Amino acid sequence: MRLRALLDTDALGLRLLGGEDELDRTVRGVMTTDLRDPSRYLSGGELVLTGLAWRRDAADSEPFVRLLAGAGVTALAAGEAELGPVPDDLVSACSRHRLPLFAVNESVAFATITEHVVRQVSGERAGDLAAVVDRHRRMMTSGPAGGGPDVVLDLLGSDLDLRAWVLSPAGRLIAGSHLAEPDLPGGVCAALAGEHLAAARTGRRGPHRATLDGTTYSLFPIGGGGRAAAGARDVRESVLSDWVLAVEADAGDWPEERLDLLEGVTQLIAVERDRRDAARTVRRRLAQEVLELVQTGAAPAEIAARLRVAAPVLLPGLGAAPHWQVVVARVEWDGGEVEGGPVAQSLLEEILVDPRSSGPEPSDRIAVAHTGDEAIALVPLPAVSSEHDGSETGLLADALLEAVRAPLSAGLGDDGRLTLGVSASVHSAEGLRGALEEARHARRVAAARSGRVCAAGHQELASHVLLLPFVPDDVRRAFTARLLDPLRDYDRRHRAELIPTLEAFLDCDGSWTRCAARLHLHVNTLRYRVGRIEQLTSRDLSRLEDKLDFFLALRMS
Repeated sequence: MRLRALLDTDALGLRLLGGEDELDRTVRGVMTTDLRDPSRYLSGGELVLTGLAWRRDAADSEPFVRLLAGAGVTALAAGEAELGPVPDDLVSACSRHRLPLFAVNESVAFATITEHVVRQVSGERAGDLAAVVDRHRRMMTSGPAGGGPDVVLDLLGSDLDLRAWVLSPAGRLIAGSHLAEPDLPGGVCAALAGEHLAAARTGRRGPHRATLDGTTYSLFPIGGGGRAAAGARDVRESVLSDWVLAVEADAGDWPEERLDLLEGVTQLIAVERDRRDAARTVRRRLAQEVLELVQTGAAPAEIAARLRVAAPVLLPGLGAAPHWQVVVARVEWDGGEVEGGPVAQSLLEEILVDPRSSGPEPSDRIAVAHTGDEAIALVPLPAVSSEHDGSETGLLADALLEAVRAPLSAGLGDDGRLTLGVSASVHSAEGLRGALEEARHARRVAAARSGRVCAAGHQELASHVLLLPFVPDDVRRAFTARLLDPLRDYDRRHRAELIPTLEAFLDCDGSWTRCAARLHLHVNTLRYRVGRIEQLTSRDLSRLEDKLDFFLALRMS
């Protein structure tokens, strides 16, 4: 449809503020946003609706409009319901970038415009799409009356007999229709997310197909398919941030009308994604403020004041002061040309949502900031009783790793890595600085391991594993060679199995009888081998220091 047709529709309440020469432009979709940078959710050809919540002062209009124009947006419509008349600086910015600008009368809801545009763009090609759009207002309504993406998925089930679910890139179940119950098992969610990420990394256009246990699913990207192709972002960045619509059907032989229908559904769900991201803005800002205070050495009283502000936002209704936990994540790609911080931030926000509750909102209470390639999450935990120090509560690195390793490894491909570090919980501003350093140290331990997705927790920082990864390679080689090479050489010449004997002896805490039983040797034979080890290395295995040196050498070899 043309912009001119929108302007001529009185019920939409649109008033042209600029771009009269551009009214023959074609509208191919619609998007509602108040993000300062919505470009990653745009594929080109959209009418963008905004309430101007992103605008703090006149200087914000130019970069916002520049991003829209660069993404190929057809026009911008600004609502007057919240902030009054459209500001002159926005009118001027749109004029400079030749972007048509409309004002939306305060009596007209954005949902009305959205419904009209989707109807017109779809035309009569799919009558079932009209049924979805007719109930779009229910999805847009906040509070218990609105259903979010679940409403659209219910319509797919009732009107088209399609079972469908919305998944995060980490394999979390975000929404599902009531007709699709029981929900997909966690393993199936993770597998489908991984299949989608792997296919998207190849650059192939969706939908993608996956078959699990004899069931075929079609996977439709939500908000990501066109953006990478339009060059808005590197595909590695977009694929790890986007949701996916999984439909229990084979879309390979669907007619074009049915594919258009599902494309329209993903656009409606993308509206919910935008709303969720906009809601996280306050939490991100709180995290950034608290972490800046921590890292600049601010007084504990000042940090505590910010935490008191953050607690009601992150844990509304909580009477007692919460405990806090810090999680640090880093995303890196070979070559380093893609900034990993925003991707790590988005991943943490998905990973750390409580899996025990459904939907993106009820448990979406963490706050994540990012700087460079690193993202830092401030996680509130309900205060534990006074007889506990909180060290055993909260998030565990192993659980996080188990939940996300399979799908995210597919999205990272052969050139990306995600490493996570988890601190212990603390209950004061004084402890937060230590928690941040603890999480960063744990992440470095994880980074020293092999694998595309690795995590480490605070429990590991009290062990030798904290030190070994950071010993320089030349020092490691020299240390292990001095102690173990004589034993290896002797084993090669005589097949004496001195190295296995040494490992077993240390593992049995120097017990002759237990070690002999494990190796199925006579104690005298074991004594002979241990004596040979001591003779070759000039060490005494009855001394704690020498036992410790051998133990570390074996761990570093």
